[in-house]
Amino acid sequence: MSTGPASLVFTQTPASLAVAVGFVALVLFLGWVAWQRSGWRRATGWLEVLRVLIAVMIAITLNQPEWREVFQPDFKPTLAVLRDVSRSMETRDVVDPANTVAEPKSRAELVAPFVEARVWAGIAERMEVVPETFSSSLEPAVEGSDLNAALAQVSEKHPHLGAVVLLSDGDWTAGEAPSVAATRLRMRGVPVFTLPVGAEARLPDVQLTSFEVPTFAVAGKPVRIPFTIESSLPGDEPALLEMTSSDGEVVSKRVVIPAMSRLQDVLVFKPQKPGELKLSLKVPRTAGERYVENNVLEAPLSVRKEQLRVLVLDTYPRWEFRYLRNALERDPGVLLHCVLLHPDLGKTGVGRGYLPALPKDDDLAGYDVVFLGDVGVGAGQLTPAQCTALQKLVRDQAAGIVFLPGLRGFEGTLPNSPLGDLLPVVLDDANPRGSGSASVSQLVLTDAGTRSLLTKLEDTEEGSANVWRNLPGFQWHAPALRAKAGSEVLATHSTESNRFGRIPLLVTKPYGAGKVLFLGTDGAWRWRKGVEDRYHYRFWGQVVRWMAYQRNMSQGDKMRLFYSPDRPQLGAGLTLNVNATSAAGEPLREGTVVAQLTAPSGKTSSVRLLSAGEDAWGLFSGVFIPAEPGEYRVLVSCAEAGSRLETRLSIQGSSREVVGRPARHDVLREISQLTRGRMLESADPKALLEAVAALPPQELIERRVRIWAHPLWAGLVILLLGIFWAARKSTGSF
Repeated sequence: MSTGPASLVFTQTPASLAVAVGFVALVLFLGWVAWQRSGWRRATGWLEVLRVLIAVMIAITLNQPEWREVFQPDFKPTLAVLRDVSRSMETRDVVDPANTVAEPKSRAELVAPFVEARVWAGIAERMEVVPETFSSSLEPAVEGSDLNAALAQVSEKHPHLGAVVLLSDGDWTAGEAPSVAATRLRMRGVPVFTLPVGAEARLPDVQLTSFEVPTFAVAGKPVRIPFTIESSLPGDEPALLEMTSSDGEVVSKRVVIPAMSRLQDVLVFKPQKPGELKLSLKVPRTAGERYVENNVLEAPLSVRKEQLRVLVLDTYPRWEFRYLRNALERDPGVLLHCVLLHPDLGKTGVGRGYLPALPKDDDLAGYDVVFLGDVGVGAGQLTPAQCTALQKLVRDQAAGIVFLPGLRGFEGTLPNSPLGDLLPVVLDDANPRGSGSASVSQLVLTDAGTRSLLTKLEDTEEGSANVWRNLPGFQWHAPALRAKAGSEVLATHSTESNRFGRIPLLVTKPYGAGKVLFLGTDGAWRWRKGVEDRYHYRFWGQVVRWMAYQRNMSQGDKMRLFYSPDRPQLGAGLTLNVNATSAAGEPLREGTVVAQLTAPSGKTSSVRLLSAGEDAWGLFSGVFIPAEPGEYRVLVSCAEAGSRLETRLSIQGSSREVVGRPARHDVLREISQLTRGRMLESADPKALLEAVAALPPQELIERRVRIWAHPLWAGLVILLLGIFWAARKSTGSF
């Protein structure tokens, strides 16, 4: 640093100056009088001179003397040029005003010249220009933009920061609000000049936002695959969608993409043989669409040869039991066993597929779905121990249970058993046998029922709803009062209601790792009227596969992996569940189960799965939060089972940084205003240079020594006061 002029300055006021002068004059007068009274003694004279000196020092202190030195800094202030390199900068929405028909530039291409040294040649003489890039701390980093962290880090990194130039689209998707760092920069007096890039209004585009392929499908069985398309086009556009599988099969569907809206629809795909497939859905380029990078999504699909194990329990062979047994027995993907208890006869039913009793725990664990008809707890029916076994089957083994009450009302004993927690409805104790009527009633779908996969009796929601309106009705319903909390009502009674509302008759509920379904009528067998098996078989086939879906996601020699929700979403908690058995085939109570998940970027995460408890049937659970969309490789290992399980799962959703999202100029405007900088209206390097050049020149560094508050000055005054007091004692002056 070069040193400038130094000077002694006072910070006095008229009052302080008057008090100081008056005080010194008074002490001077009193000293003269004291010396005169002493007979002009030399010692007294020197003592009074010391008194006046002390008074002068006190008077000087009252006027706050400071020693000031001014220095010229020998460093140049830093100009940080921050360039956004997150994924949203790939958006091609920068249109050349002089040539509007030309292909738009990307936001990254627009700001690229601003980091070249030649652009800042005129500023480099007075400021040190430091170009830097930023995105986020995510993995990978380009999948987010953290404006706050970028501004905070540059402030900490450069102690002589003079100004910041921010080249970004303002698409803030990670970290704290940028205003936090902007406020700190304002306190330091550092302005931020922002150059917004990209269009604030979304350009005409069609984006395929979701392609919800299930984890697995069954060979020879159709699978419904929902998808979502978002459009910013000014008008409706017809399009021919094509879904291609890796084995060459193509599924097409004609749709109309609504203007400035969202299209949600489904594709029906019927895989022919087992194997691993990759499905790709493509939306063709429409007229006026600016870019097609977001028109394709891919997802894996595991196709298997199905063999679901189903157990049906009932007390007497009513029509509902007979037609349900017939439908499931004819299903080639179902292995059916039945237990017909006949408590009145004291013996069980016999025949093809009949069992003499409810299987024991280890054998029961092999069933995917259990249908519990008009069965309760009592003599010749279920025991409390068997109810507990069924409860654990659903809770720990991800099986499904279907309650099908009947006219005898045996299910009225279940609420007081271990199965009471599974019931999704509250039963009326005063009317255990339900209610009948001479007139025919219908099942009326709720909004949830209209959307549910269970109730899809046709390929479209409108067609399915029409089928339900015309299905043959029923004349008896179960004594259900209301649905329990956490349940979902899919259908209600068309006419009957109580103080809680319409009578719930088709209700679902998750329980532990499994699922529960309650059907409060015994008239589903009537759906065959006029159409034979069309709707009756389809409904029960969908029920069985829906309830067994999680349980059969992935299986190994000694382990089974299933997870919830069925379609994992980016950033949402994914519960991983593993059923593990020992080498002897018994469910593990304790063990070390670890799941390693490898993201599409190659990043690997490990999740330790903990035992669900001593009474659980070998269930281990853990939570994983996916940070990337796409296909993950999963490896589950268990030392005690001596087994490993490998599979894949697809994470739905798009990245935080979405190509095609409108730029957020409002965010950049706020940053400039908070820091007293400026937001440029055009991407002209000359305008940016002029804005930075208009900054005031570098301030001189001033060093002040406050004499009046300095310890040495105070010590000197105290020392002189002490000398004065001692001298008075020695001369005898009091």
